[in-house]
Amino acid sequence: MLRLIDLTLARGSVPLIERANITINPGRKVGIVGANGAGKSTLFAALRGLLHAERGDIAMPNGWVIAHVAQETPPSDKTALEYALDGDVELRDVEAQLAAENEHPNADASKHGEILAHLYSHLETIGGYAAPARAAELLAGLGFEHSMQNRAVAEFSGGWRMRLNLAQALMCRSDLLLLDEPTNHLDLDAVLWIEDWLARYAGTLLVITHDRDFIDRVSNQILFFDTSNPKAPAALKLYTGNYESFEAQRTVELEVQQGAFEKQQRTIKHLESFITRFKAKATKAAQAQSRMKALEKLERISAAHVDSPFSFSFRKPEGEPRQLLKFDDVSLGYGEKNILEKVKFSLLPNSRIGLLGKNGAGKSTLVKAIAGELMERTGERIEGQHLKIAYFAQHQLEQLRNDESALWHMDQLDKQLTETRGYTRAREQELRNFLGGFDFRGDRVSEPVGVFSGGERARLVLAMLVYERPNLLLLDEPTNHLDMEMRQALTLALQDYEGALVVVAHDRHILRACCDELWLVADGTVRSFDGDLDDYRDWLKEQRSKPAKEKSNAAKEKAAAVEAEKVIAEAAATKKPDRREDAEERQRLANARRPLQKRIDAIEKELGKLTLSRDALDAWLASEAAYAPENANDLGAKTRERGELAAKIELIEAEWMEKQDELQWVR
Repeated sequence: MLRLIDLTLARGSVPLIERANITINPGRKVGIVGANGAGKSTLFAALRGLLHAERGDIAMPNGWVIAHVAQETPPSDKTALEYALDGDVELRDVEAQLAAENEHPNADASKHGEILAHLYSHLETIGGYAAPARAAELLAGLGFEHSMQNRAVAEFSGGWRMRLNLAQALMCRSDLLLLDEPTNHLDLDAVLWIEDWLARYAGTLLVITHDRDFIDRVSNQILFFDTSNPKAPAALKLYTGNYESFEAQRTVELEVQQGAFEKQQRTIKHLESFITRFKAKATKAAQAQSRMKALEKLERISAAHVDSPFSFSFRKPEGEPRQLLKFDDVSLGYGEKNILEKVKFSLLPNSRIGLLGKNGAGKSTLVKAIAGELMERTGERIEGQHLKIAYFAQHQLEQLRNDESALWHMDQLDKQLTETRGYTRAREQELRNFLGGFDFRGDRVSEPVGVFSGGERARLVLAMLVYERPNLLLLDEPTNHLDMEMRQALTLALQDYEGALVVVAHDRHILRACCDELWLVADGTVRSFDGDLDDYRDWLKEQRSKPAKEKSNAAKEKAAAVEAEKVIAEAAATKKPDRREDAEERQRLANARRPLQKRIDAIEKELGKLTLSRDALDAWLASEAAYAPENANDLGAKTRERGELAAKIELIEAEWMEKQDELQWVR
């Protein structure tokens, strides 16, 4: 088990965690929540041995392998697949030993053979032969198509490199997996995939995330960094259940705390009243003194509060055209390649659209085109007379002036709106009050943006969009870098927003709460998706299973075609004058084909059994019962069994294809 024993951690002279005592049992999946700066990442650094405790200790079993997602990806000529395989350190170690022994064999031939036998046996034990297939499956789940897996790491952008680091961490056969905001660089498809992967993970998981749906699905415990007391470091509290359960438990605690606070306040008021009335009277002086001492020793209970530091809303949009924007048979793309074709839709003032589709399908391309940043190649774009678009995308965070303040940015925007829309210039205090709703207060509004965190930069860009009073709001992954409270504040503001909305987000909470309809961007088209996000998850699973089905069907069609050719050949052979020679030839073909066909039949029978076993294990691993305490031992064993089955199925399918090819050439 993992234990924090009287643990105190600090960054520099600032204490972040004080005297924490927490026990996490093996196999638990723990979601870590709390305000930014509370010390969550500091705890991860301590678990990895990068930070020493001020006092106390961290205890875990000897030999535990810890996996984490690296924050940097050095440029490399390695392929994405090889880079992911590097995450399996034990595999790479065995491969290195094999290479060394083969390059410089032991002088004693028998000893050399013994070493090789031991290494190859160990390679088989750790699933080394199936490792490339496992790495390819991880990369595919994270959005890397087959052709991308053979590209050099150096060719990928920053977001894709972070996915490679994530793949490397998942490739590691770890006992403890540390994930810090793993969904930030993922699209919704990849988020849904990694949820399923983590559900099958047999080790202990600690994950920091601000994604409510994600933490609900992957966690069975919540570690809360309570910073409600501003005068003290974070207090760590462990709750059983997922995030929804934690919220319910926390609400009850706050109600109890508030009741105790109000009761204590009545007691304090009574004591203070007694002291004030009788401290000057000789007959009551001793009693007054006694109550003064009791008041001094009283451990004060804080008032319960869950007030958000964010308070903002969208002002009523300017202008209300009947139709904001229309695309008529529009095609979009870059260079010589079309990404989307025959795009046709209308955006009305009450449209609230969530865009779905895998990475690279064209969601951001469509949003850029709607924003007017990408020209249509064919077709027509028709704008309403009073169209006012506000567009949020991650690249806009980099367009902020690092040497200027949040207040300067707001003042420049206000000046621009005054010139273009005839606004009355706002006073500085009005701009300060507006920024305060986004938790920029006091001196913070005057500090250079260059010192801001990713979350603060995102909040500033959102503040500027809100200030513009758009009637069409475009949000492309707006929740990256935002903590849970800011996400909730944005969700509430969007629910009251009176304009049209188009959202691309991997945060399902914001899609569910703010969108009335879903559009699917896939196969070069944009169309309405008939269903909700749960239906979309099912659709994705069906899409992922298609290649395997198509491969199997193609192989069967190929075999049938080969068989037809042979039947025709045999029919033609009957026309030969030498019937005896013809009969001998048919017998030879039958003899040559019989063992191949027999093996193919056996493989198909075995494959059917293995597939049934795998599906049964998947069903069990996806059930709540699998993660009950009494099934802790079974969970690990069945997860390993599932991995072994997957590797075996992969090998058997490869053999089936090989035998089918051999059968084709028997003539």
